[in-house]
Amino acid sequence: MKTAIVIGATGLIGKQITLNLLKDERYSKIKIFARRESGIKSSKLEEHIVDFGQIEKWKSEVAGDELYSAMGTTIKKAGSKDNQYKIDFTYQYETARAAAENGVEKYLLVSSAGANYKSSNFYLRIKGELEEKSVQLPFKKISIFRPSILLGMREEERFAERIGIPLAKGITSLIPLLKKYKPIEGKTVAEAMIKCANDPGHGRIIVYSLDDIFKISE
Repeated sequence: MKTAIVIGATGLIGKQITLNLLKDERYSKIKIFARRESGIKSSKLEEHIVDFGQIEKWKSEVAGDELYSAMGTTIKKAGSKDNQYKIDFTYQYETARAAAENGVEKYLLVSSAGANYKSSNFYLRIKGELEEKSVQLPFKKISIFRPSILLGMREEERFAERIGIPLAKGITSLIPLLKKYKPIEGKTVAEAMIKCANDPGHGRIIVYSLDDIFKISE
């Protein structure tokens, strides 16, 4: 029986990962680290309400078999690029580093289609930087997932997604070159991540494209 760690458990993918892991008999404990209560109830759940800016106070608790990292925000919600960088890079990287130091063997990271540390796009550059730094950590297995626009019920409505998702669905169905940006359900990404965590095959570092994620979940 395994212990899984989840950060971003109050978000679209992270919450689905948590719910799926709680139902999975291969796991005896699910540890989540969040800034506020998740509202999830289970005897298998160990919830830690933390300040991600003060990881020294709780990093010893980031111990188990697998770390699922699914934090993310927007500039509008974060309030500034600096705050978005903290959430999308600093907090995730520092938690991953703590997990690696504590002997966690597997790291599963939600990144983004188009992630590139050299990108002129701020969001994609952050995601690319996190990938570049994360693969240098001494995990035995690192799985990076690059979904596109995410579908599913969020606690907060994002206006850009409400307008953009129907448009993206139409455009990506008509233009083959844009298929890598086809919208995907958050629960589909969560299912793929857990399947990969329990697949003994493949190499140490694997990057899963949008098509890969769809295929894994079929």
